[in-house]
Amino acid sequence: MRLRSTLACVALLASASAHAAGRPRYGGELRVAHGGPPEIGEPALADTPLEATLLGLLSRPVCQATRDGGVVPALARQLSRPTPQALQLTLPGATSAQGLARAWMRLASNEGASPYRALFHAVRGEARQLSPRGAVLELPLAYPWPDLERALCHPALAPPVSATTVGPFIAAGRGALEVQVAWPQGRPYLDRLLLTATDQRGLSRLWSSRQVQVELGVASETDAVAGTALYATFLAFSPRRLPADFRQAVESAIDREDLTRLFVQAPAQPMPHLLPPALLDAPGRPRPAAPSANPARKVTLLYDASVEDQRAVAERIQVKLHDRGYTVALEALSRAALRARWAKGDFELMLHALLLPPIPGPALAVVLDAGGRRDLLGVELPAIGALPAAAARDTRARERALALAGSVPLVPLYAQGLGMRFAPDVGGVMMDAQGLPSLDGLYVLPSEGAALGGRP
Repeated sequence: MRLRSTLACVALLASASAHAAGRPRYGGELRVAHGGPPEIGEPALADTPLEATLLGLLSRPVCQATRDGGVVPALARQLSRPTPQALQLTLPGATSAQGLARAWMRLASNEGASPYRALFHAVRGEARQLSPRGAVLELPLAYPWPDLERALCHPALAPPVSATTVGPFIAAGRGALEVQVAWPQGRPYLDRLLLTATDQRGLSRLWSSRQVQVELGVASETDAVAGTALYATFLAFSPRRLPADFRQAVESAIDREDLTRLFVQAPAQPMPHLLPPALLDAPGRPRPAAPSANPARKVTLLYDASVEDQRAVAERIQVKLHDRGYTVALEALSRAALRARWAKGDFELMLHALLLPPIPGPALAVVLDAGGRRDLLGVELPAIGALPAAAARDTRARERALALAGSVPLVPLYAQGLGMRFAPDVGGVMMDAQGLPSLDGLYVLPSEGAALGGRP
């Protein structure tokens, strides 16, 4: 049985409503509303949970990390370890292998301007030179890294959408996606998805009038399903351009609980450590006293213009740092421009948000790179990877995240998940370890399909 059919049948057994309505059938369409952009671009820049979910409809990474700690193939037909120091990926064809290698080499280089390049650190040469052999791509390792497979499941490592990209669906006109019969892991149940991009008011209106069956990016705390909160937002700062007591000034001025509750879209959690609570559940440190008064300083805080939360958070930081003697100018940039400034170190303050992997070791790698401490990767990661047991590696990564917090110029602020709604007639709802829904496993239950546009 193909993987997609297997996953959907497991979901069926777990769902009382699906069991009552009978087995799922192929066909029909599903109407989906979301609060994201109408089109998704570069995977490494489509890294909000909502954007990563939408990207996954058209392009997938080589695998999917499951919530039980396993890995199942997605774009790849097979992942294997011919030796402990090499990972071999079998892709759908030579074109897929070459396209993926090009995307990864670009991401691993400075041209990619992305902290997700840290996910390749254990690969020899950090994946800057990859040569597929036909449909096979081999990744030799520079040091033991048992978590490489799960790290490669990150949505940012999917190939960019193109005419040759293989995903569960293919674009078929504005807002319409048609089933991709050639998807390596099995044909999705649905024939098509109809996508509508809107705002929070539009989501509420469409849901209350039953015009859609799935909503993504919902801010409601009462009637929404919440994905794991792994989208972490940090205040990055340049130690070269700011006083030594700047971290103390921020920590003394910002109340993470209030910031998250009042200015951040739910579902969200305060994040007192370098890793989000889903990966590191430890008490936060007491807020320090304000530092001694310094001469007034003018600084600029960069933030992502496409994320409404960041504007609100930036304005709050602007107000709170004024009480510490900082006059903060705000500058909104596109995500691409923001990452380019980050890569050059051309900033004083920056709100930097990242979708962290669901494993502490790879997540710590991304955070260290994002904080400008790439020099620590070669020190910390080999020691983590040398531990054979997954639990031991996770514990070591958490310990190091706590120990390194003061040496990484990042102030962790909050972590968010994806808010979702699913109508009762939608079956096959499953979440992966990344906290994202697998929309290609959804189906319309026969008892409701005719009323809502599905085909029995």
